[in-house]
Amino acid sequence: MIPVEFKPVRDLLTFYLESGVDVALDEVPADRFADPALSAVPAEPGPPPRLRPEPRLVAPAAAVQAPPLPEEAIMAARAAARSAASLEALRDIMNGFEGCALRTTAKQLVFGDGSPQARVMFVGEAPGSEEDQTGIPFVGRSGQLLDRMLGAIGIARSEVYIANIVPWRPPGNRDPSIHETQICLPFIQRQIELVDPQVLVCLGKPATATLLGVNDGIKRTRGRWLVYKTDTRDIRAMPMFHPAYLLRNPIEKRFAWRDFLAIKKALAG
Repeated sequence: MIPVEFKPVRDLLTFYLESGVDVALDEVPADRFADPALSAVPAEPGPPPRLRPEPRLVAPAAAVQAPPLPEEAIMAARAAARSAASLEALRDIMNGFEGCALRTTAKQLVFGDGSPQARVMFVGEAPGSEEDQTGIPFVGRSGQLLDRMLGAIGIARSEVYIANIVPWRPPGNRDPSIHETQICLPFIQRQIELVDPQVLVCLGKPATATLLGVNDGIKRTRGRWLVYKTDTRDIRAMPMFHPAYLLRNPIEKRFAWRDFLAIKKALAG
């Protein structure tokens, strides 16, 4: 905030700018419209006035292409995702996809991480700041807790596959909008098809609602075996508490432990 005593100065400068005075040529003001021959007192010789540089001609900026409408972007994402025959091809497609505005504010794409032949796949909602910096999902505190919980049931992070529905970090870690989620949905659906896990784990309510169509609270749905349908088969799916929620509510870890034991049993069976 500008101090009160400087407000008149600011107002005067604003007046000058609005009047077209945008450069100072000398230390003292001079009336350029006065005739020096009519001056009663001859002006003292001084240094010649500095001339204002000629304005540079700047080429007009190229017109910024408006982003596609959400419906068009969703259709484009579906077509692009279907064309991917492998995870590597899907990553390249997503890197070049311009239908989601989040890619312009995020540092980089946060693709999946882990084994392409994983038997269990974890899906969250969107990456955070640390994921945005590294390009790897679940590497912050939430990811570290997830790694420890996996280790508790004898599974290494390298043996699972981890991804997010939205692969670009929303500004300020805000929640993705409905349109942003729907635009990115075909890509995570194709990732699931390509990994083809035995068990799909939805971390948190947003991932559960988007992938499984269950809008009940996560406390009511966690630990229940549901079904995720692909074009070729049904995959056993389980909603779980997101690790970020467990960091805020450590008392709920006892339920997450039960869920991980159920996953271990399903993989063994």
